[in-house]
Amino acid sequence: MIRLLAMAWVVLLGCQTVVAQNGAANSKTIILVIPTAIDHAWNTHMYDHECKLLVKCLNRNPGVEAVLSPDLDWPKDPKVLQGVKSIVFYSRPAGDIIFAPERRAQTKELFDSGVGFAAIHWATGTNEAKLGQDYLDLLGGWFHFNHSGLKVGQYPLVKIDPAHPVCNGWNSFPLTDEIYLNLKFHPQAKPQVRVKVDGKDQVVAWVHERKNQGTGRSFGTTLGHFHDNFTNESFRKMLLNGILWTAHVPVPENGADAKANEADWRLPTPPAPPAKK
Repeated sequence: MIRLLAMAWVVLLGCQTVVAQNGAANSKTIILVIPTAIDHAWNTHMYDHECKLLVKCLNRNPGVEAVLSPDLDWPKDPKVLQGVKSIVFYSRPAGDIIFAPERRAQTKELFDSGVGFAAIHWATGTNEAKLGQDYLDLLGGWFHFNHSGLKVGQYPLVKIDPAHPVCNGWNSFPLTDEIYLNLKFHPQAKPQVRVKVDGKDQVVAWVHERKNQGTGRSFGTTLGHFHDNFTNESFRKMLLNGILWTAHVPVPENGADAKANEADWRLPTPPAPPAKK
């Protein structure tokens, strides 16, 4: 009898260990990163490549489990979304994807529950102007050609609120990028980074605490047109800081771990142009 009790106790301890290990494994903050198909010239808007780089960098940060969506645009299997704490788009205009009729109810449920959201470069826009207010409510800022323009050049990035976690661990640096001009912003959005274009300040990164969606946080930046910018550790750090903040992951004072090497960001050989007939 004593022997049986001892064996039962060993089994129970083993079960508790497995549960504890599984609990630890599942305690990581899951961040889903979603690209779309390439739609620009090579070396720009390299969605899939840059998303893979972001996933690798995010996973260098303690307590984070970043996952690349197995599908472009949106995961087909709803199980991929289970436990996700933030969703990141580097993609074509993400407002069109999120508010598409076939998934609008699903995304509303996610974001109403407090899931974070981040949009990089063209993902800050919508093609359909009628989606603008919905996207403003979610992201806090919105790009659309009805009110915005473009300007390519080299501009120093300037912190607006150096005390915010998005600004941790990096100093002002010059960046050559395609700047989106005259964005629209939600009244509660808080600009974080600006550049000066033709004498006028243009906000290029912001945060938005979604008061209508509990603890939901959003981060947007219009930067990221050129692949070369993703080779810049300070640029990656700014992106990662914003993403971690949306997932309620504490951002260290020296910023997120954004280390990477040339092998991580090196582009593959571009596809050959189609043969002329």
